[in-house]
Amino acid sequence: MLEFIQEMWEIFHSNWQSYLDGTLNTLLISLTGTIIGLAIGVLVGVIRTIPFTKVQWKNWLIGGANRLLNAYVAIFRGTPMIVQSMVVYYGTSILWNWNMTPLQAAFLVVSINTGAYMSEVVRGGIVSIDEGQFEAARAIGMNHWQTMRYVVMPQAFRNVLPSVGNEFVINIKDTSVLSVISVNELYFTSNTIANTSYKLFQTFFVTAIIYFILTYTVTLILRAIEKRLDGKVTYELAGANQQQVAIIDRPKGV
Repeated sequence: MLEFIQEMWEIFHSNWQSYLDGTLNTLLISLTGTIIGLAIGVLVGVIRTIPFTKVQWKNWLIGGANRLLNAYVAIFRGTPMIVQSMVVYYGTSILWNWNMTPLQAAFLVVSINTGAYMSEVVRGGIVSIDEGQFEAARAIGMNHWQTMRYVVMPQAFRNVLPSVGNEFVINIKDTSVLSVISVNELYFTSNTIANTSYKLFQTFFVTAIIYFILTYTVTLILRAIEKRLDGKVTYELAGANQQQVAIIDRPKGV
């Protein structure tokens, strides 16, 4: 056991710079892809919740947009990211002569893949908001976009935050499939080290530890953010008499 730990340390010590580069690329791709994917998901989710109107041509436009967006979500949720990366990287070169670098293709694939999943998460968050709030917003003259911006999305964002964080953690692990297009992320780096050291188990055990540290750290940070958004456990309610203050303890988790 001691010898195994020593071999792991030697591998890490000899290749720490490569591990660091791969880890930074993994974080960069997953974080950027999650942020862009969330933006795509919000846009798609809001568009898919636009209500039909009495104007016929607007209904046709809304229906056509919904069909296109449904197809986008179905395709990218129904195919593996490893296949998408191959299609995007090689397909864009063959069809449109785009000479994308592996890193550019990685950003594109992770973003549009995450956007497909986030669109369903955002749509669910919007649907979870009470219908009475939509009616109240329409009653004071707000259109759909104003209702989403000022009334619905601030509440929906809190509801979907755990799912966004979960998607980020998933993206950290799923970037490993990008090694098929030679993206220099953590798995690709580890595979290179393993092929040169001929110590596959030790090398990938180090890789597993790094992945665990990344995902666990991100999970703790996201839980801290959620707790921060929940507000204080104790509220102070000041009545008419400013000298009388009521202290109310909010149960945890409420």
